[in-house]
Amino acid sequence: MTEKENVFSGKEYVFARNGEKVLLRENERIDDLERNGYRIIQSRDGFCFGMDAVLLSGFAQIRAGETVVDLGSGTGIIPILLEAKTEGKHFTGLEIQEEVADMARRSVQLNGLEHKIRIVTGDIKGASGIFPAASFDVATSNPPYMNDAHGLKNPNEKKAISRHEVLCTLEDVVREAAGLIKPGGRFYLVHRPHRLAEIINALTACKLEPKRIKFVHPFADREANMVLIEAVRGGRPMVKVEKPVIVFKEPGVYSDEIRSVYGY
Repeated sequence: MTEKENVFSGKEYVFARNGEKVLLRENERIDDLERNGYRIIQSRDGFCFGMDAVLLSGFAQIRAGETVVDLGSGTGIIPILLEAKTEGKHFTGLEIQEEVADMARRSVQLNGLEHKIRIVTGDIKGASGIFPAASFDVATSNPPYMNDAHGLKNPNEKKAISRHEVLCTLEDVVREAAGLIKPGGRFYLVHRPHRLAEIINALTACKLEPKRIKFVHPFADREANMVLIEAVRGGRPMVKVEKPVIVFKEPGVYSDEIRSVYGY
């Protein structure tokens, strides 16, 4: 249900859950998250969330009353999904691109979640200067996967920032997550398996001990193309490699686990 506000401005408004109007800018669309009736605003020519963000929201274990910070939040998909799936008290998303952060704020407004989710514009590298030290129970991140040694940068700047370490590195994300969570707090990360050794080294250097690792395979007979990691600040050395996620049980047919994560 939409309403044209001004035929000359090209702006369009959609109605939030509370009946208020939310701005929908040119080239934006609304996608149904199929969770609690929530929707998300995304740009038609920008970076849109993928399965990795959805899988991270299913892997992260958020307890009742806990506070969460999502580093590099993009359009706010992880805070919104975590609010839908968990009993967490409050969720904060940090996003450096103001245009994208604005989109995330409007998605929060669209779902009537202003009391549960806050989107902050800021640089991951300076997160410890934005938020008080050890002020969150949990940190999450779906960071850029590629550094200068991996792949060609997308000519679209927004997509390049989301996919490549243009504005922050893996070490930046891990360092800031470690500083923001309380002793015993948890950090959840989704990344690429080919950087696993580098990821573990970065985590342990910041006293984040890997506790759970879960690989994601497109098919049962294919190599993993994603890895989900839980690390605990100050945890004791012991890691559990969990049963892998198999995305498709046959071409075009999601596995039962994927259907459950998506809420089908």
